[in-house]
Amino acid sequence: QLQLVESGGGLVQPGGSLRLSCAAPGVNLDDYAMAWYRQGPGKERERVSCISASGGSTMYADSVQGRITASKDRPNQLRHLDMQSLKPEDTAVYYCAADEAYFYPTCEGYGSWGQGTQVTVSS
Repeated sequence: QLQLVESGGGLVQPGGSLRLSCAAPGVNLDDYAMAWYRQGPGKERERVSCISASGGSTMYADSVQGRITASKDRPNQLRHLDMQSLKPEDTAVYYCAADEAYFYPTCEGYGSWGQGTQVTVSS
């Protein structure tokens, strides 16, 4: 299993933007398919995005389509989740997950998870 570390969460006003990042110290993330999940208060965990190991293919949940972009920062070995036009219903703990490259495009059953970063959208 990988050790994944998320960062970038915080408090943002409705309509604002945030960038979340996911790192795996000492690991070449080029070999891994990754995903972003979230779990809001009283809600089930929801997958918001998954990205192939190459970074060339991505998928998004309907609830965030057009507002969220997952990307790969190869030089820094990071994965980012850029979120715009945030809504109060986007409030959640956001997690990154990773596993072998073949986990894309199924995007289920990832074996490595971070501890999560809190995103709160509120005025």
